[in-house]
Amino acid sequence: MEPGRESIWENGVGEEFRSTTASISLSGGALGGLACFGSQQAHDNGLLSLSYGHMLGGVTGTDHWYRSNFEARVEIFGGMQFHPEVDTDGWVVGLTPHLRYNFATGTRWIPFLDGGAGVTATGIRPSDLSGTFEFSLQPGGGGHWFLKDNLALTLETRYLHMSCAGISHPNLGLNGILGFLGPTWFL
Repeated sequence: MEPGRESIWENGVGEEFRSTTASISLSGGALGGLACFGSQQAHDNGLLSLSYGHMLGGVTGTDHWYRSNFEARVEIFGGMQFHPEVDTDGWVVGLTPHLRYNFATGTRWIPFLDGGAGVTATGIRPSDLSGTFEFSLQPGGGGHWFLKDNLALTLETRYLHMSCAGISHPNLGLNGILGFLGPTWFL
């Protein structure tokens, strides 16, 4: 007989993740561009994301409403700009480490807060960006709805800012609200 797989949960579904739990997410979504904070155009993009995460130890905030697990994640994402209409140079690819705070609710719904800062390469150019190399900042949040013990449907929203931090000019930046939806497998 095959030995049973250990649960990803320390004390039942939604209570807290085991410190050994990892995750793999595959998501699709869109960036709704905003002409704000210096940006002159609203850059809309269609994006795909693949990420890997691992819990950073046991639960924090035991016996409090903010009881949770911290998770370190790394994400690779890419896609194309579809507004404003551009030629084939409207591509974007990025690599971003994230820190996620997964709330332990005791239910199948696990909300989280998330923040990341990374690097991107893009073909999007003036008037808002000037070069291929850009930095990205991504604060946001969302939630996992567990369909099974180790499979969740994940919905997340983030603010995305990309700019080159003054390495080249113009450096107005690209800003938008990013929404992703997709499955997350927990191992």
